Amino acid sequence: MGGSTMTPLCRKIVAMPLITFEGSEGCGKSTQVKRLAARLEKWGIRHLLQHSEDNHAMTPETELLLFEASRSQLVREKIQPALRRGEWVICDRFFDSTTVYQGAARQLDLGLVEKLNAFAVGDCAPDLTFVLDIDRATAQSRLGNRESDEFHERVIRAYRELAENEPRRVILIDGRISPDTIENQIWNTSAQRFPDLGKHQTPKTKLQTP
Repeated sequence: MGGSTMTPLCRKIVAMPLITFEGSEGCGKSTQVKRLAARLEKWGIRHLLQHSEDNHAMTPETELLLFEASRSQLVREKIQPALRRGEWVICDRFFDSTTVYQGAARQLDLGLVEKLNAFAVGDCAPDLTFVLDIDRATAQSRLGNRESDEFHERVIRAYRELAENEPRRVILIDGRISPDTIENQIWNTSAQRFPDLGKHQTPKTKLQTP
């Protein structure tokens, strides 16, 4: 899977970060999305929390087009206005999910997926993306069999390749460790990347090393 060519150009216009969470089903990302939002809420940091779209039974092509249309509306109606208001934005999945699930796992044309991603979000790409990485056995123990082993292996491999190709933006985290340790890793990384967040650290919440 080739690296994304998209860059966060909208950051030249607005100063607040767009943080996205990614990973295979059962990785625990939605839990960490809520935990980061709760920490921001605790420190009075204005933010928009955006959950992922529901995925009902559709053909891969339909999934691709509907997700792109929904994301295009979301970016222009919710995300960009929130960033301009000076709010942080946290998304449970963004265009990387489309690249991985519809492109790599469903095996649609990756070039087409990349073009549709770019068209849908314009210049609004994430500043930081956390990928919670788990193996197939862990996913099975949490969710059972929802897709074939081959499908899940393609998802896991594609996310790992994404992290290798974009190490500055995409942070790979072991999703098998405790939720508290993962939460601290995410908070520490965010505070290091965005200095203003560090101002909200107290002696009890200083950068922690698990």
